[in-house]
Amino acid sequence: MAELRFVAATGSDDAALAEWRHVHNTIVAPFPLSLDDVRERAGRNRLELAYLGDDAVGNSTVRPPDADGVAVVIARVLPERRRQGFGTLIHERALAAARALDPAAIETVVLLANSEGLAFAERHGYVETERYTVAGADEVRLRLR
Repeated sequence: MAELRFVAATGSDDAALAEWRHVHNTIVAPFPLSLDDVRERAGRNRLELAYLGDDAVGNSTVRPPDADGVAVVIARVLPERRRQGFGTLIHERALAAARALDPAAIETVVLLANSEGLAFAERHGYVETERYTVAGADEVRLRLR
């Protein structure tokens, strides 16, 4: 398998933030983010892009532990790049970053409608703990630990 190159998407790099946004909005289309939204998230979370050569294949988010000590990792892979092992590499890297923060637990979040994402999370040992909706949205989200 070709090697992925990882690039941090930080508040000072609008090109990386825009690319991270593109991946997010492609995969999480019901909840599109503006560039300002992504810039704000980059200030509180670890956002990273995964590239194969010059092409983005996916991204990740690592949310630091909350008041209960729970960190969140989210790995996303563009549809045309799935089933090539990239999701596992992106997830493993995000998981290592979360573990370095010494959380009490690690969770992920998946849209119920994203059957591929749910299957991926379950293959990697996550178990559903909660179903919920965000105010003003109909899409059900799953919290898995």
